[in-house]
Amino acid sequence: MKKNNNIYGGLYTKKVLEIFKNPHNYGKIKNADGIGKVGNIICGDVMWLYIKVVKNKKGEDFIKDIKFETFGCVAAISTSSIITDLVKGKTIKEALKITKDNVIESLGGLPKIKYHCSVLAVDALIEAIYDYFSKNKKEISVDLKKKHEKIQKEKDIIEKRYKAWK
Repeated sequence: MKKNNNIYGGLYTKKVLEIFKNPHNYGKIKNADGIGKVGNIICGDVMWLYIKVVKNKKGEDFIKDIKFETFGCVAAISTSSIITDLVKGKTIKEALKITKDNVIESLGGLPKIKYHCSVLAVDALIEAIYDYFSKNKKEISVDLKKKHEKIQKEKDIIEKRYKAWK
């Protein structure tokens, strides 16, 4: 039997570890057009996603730049980084079609116990786009409102429980 010397116990793909060690689009965008902040009090991960939006030649809003700041584990940092790669240069409409499965697949897989990190990355994107629409008084689709409300409800529950734990 071959011994695994990987400190992560062989749980992560080479791509996940590569991105974790050299994340893409890390940082903050000053005067971002939209900011999404999400977290999970259970695991302690917190993600901020910053987007800069401009119009393309067709007059559609597209994400010219995207950066992230994440406090979290290997999977949290890798999923934050990969979502920036998946979204940069896409229209808002295309970006809203990105799913947790797209994130997981782009990383070559994640341990099931870490799937919540892919959900957080997608939720951070949804919140950044929602923030952009809100700030610019743009029409917000029913679907985007529902997603935002679900994320907000989860935040409220977690914050209420957190206060009880203090």
